[in-house]
Amino acid sequence: MRTNRWFSLAIHAVFVAITISMLVPFALVIMISLSDEQSILHNGFQLIPEIVTTSAYEYFLKTPDTILRAYGVTITVSVVGTVISLVLTSILGYTLSRKDYGLNRITSFYVFFTMLFNGGLVPFYILMTQYLQLKDTIWALIVPGLLSPFYVLIMKGFMSKIPTEIIESAKVEGAREWRIYLQLILPLSKPALATLGLFIMFNYWNEWFNAMLFINTQDLVPLQLLLVRTMNTLDFITSRPEFATAMVSFDMSQFPKTSAKFAVVVLSAGPMLLVFPFFQRFFVKGLTIGAIKG
Repeated sequence: MRTNRWFSLAIHAVFVAITISMLVPFALVIMISLSDEQSILHNGFQLIPEIVTTSAYEYFLKTPDTILRAYGVTITVSVVGTVISLVLTSILGYTLSRKDYGLNRITSFYVFFTMLFNGGLVPFYILMTQYLQLKDTIWALIVPGLLSPFYVLIMKGFMSKIPTEIIESAKVEGAREWRIYLQLILPLSKPALATLGLFIMFNYWNEWFNAMLFINTQDLVPLQLLLVRTMNTLDFITSRPEFATAMVSFDMSQFPKTSAKFAVVVLSAGPMLLVFPFFQRFFVKGLTIGAIKG
C-alpha cells in the first residue's frame, strides 16, 4: 500500500515538474517584454527583472487604432473561418465515413492526394486574384484555410466510430439525411469539432503569409502581418540610427529592441492562450478518442 502511495507521489511530482518546465518559458517571455533594455544587455534574461518598464508595449501602442483594427480583422477571420471550416470539414468527413456511400474510396483517395501534391504558389495566386477575384477582400484571408485534407481525414476517422445502428434507426423513424447530420451526428461529434476548431482557429490566428500576398488595404491588415511589418520597421530603425530621430521619439540608446520582440509574442499569442482553457475538456477527449475500445 505504501509502495503504491510513493509511486503515485512520484508520478505526480514528474507531471508537476513537466508543467513547471512548460510554464517557465511563458513567464520568461512576459518578464523579458517588461524588462529594461540596458538591464537585459548587462544581466541577460531574468525571471525577475531589475527594472520593470512598459516601453516595449508603448512602441506598439503608440497608434492604438491601428492595432485594434488589426485585432478586429484577425478575430473576424478566425471566428468566421473556423465556423465555415468546421461545417465543411464535418460534412465531408461525415460523407466519407458512411459505408453506404458508393464513391467512398475514390473520394477518400482524392482528399488524401491533395495532402501530397498541390498546384504551387503561382497557380494559387492566379486562382485567388484572377478567377475568384478575392484580392484586397477579407475572404482572401478566409477561403484558403477553409478545408484541410488532414482535418477531413481526422473527422472521418472520428465519425466512423459512431455506430451505424443509430443512423439506421433514425432512418426507420423517418429522419432524412440533413436531420440525421444536424441532430445526431454533430452532437455526438462535439469532442472532434472542438479539437479541430481549436486547431483551425490557431491556424487562422497565426496566418500572415496570405495577407502579405493578397492584402494591400490597410484596413484589412491582420494582427500577425501588422506585427511582422512593425518588427521589420523596428529592425530598420535600430540598424540605421541616422533615420531614428525622424521616425521615433525614443532615445535610441534606450530603445527596447530585445524586449519589443518578446512584446510581439505576448500581443499576438496572449488572446489564444486565454481561449485554450475553455476548450481543454473537449480538446483532451478529442485527442484520446478511439484509443480505448469499450
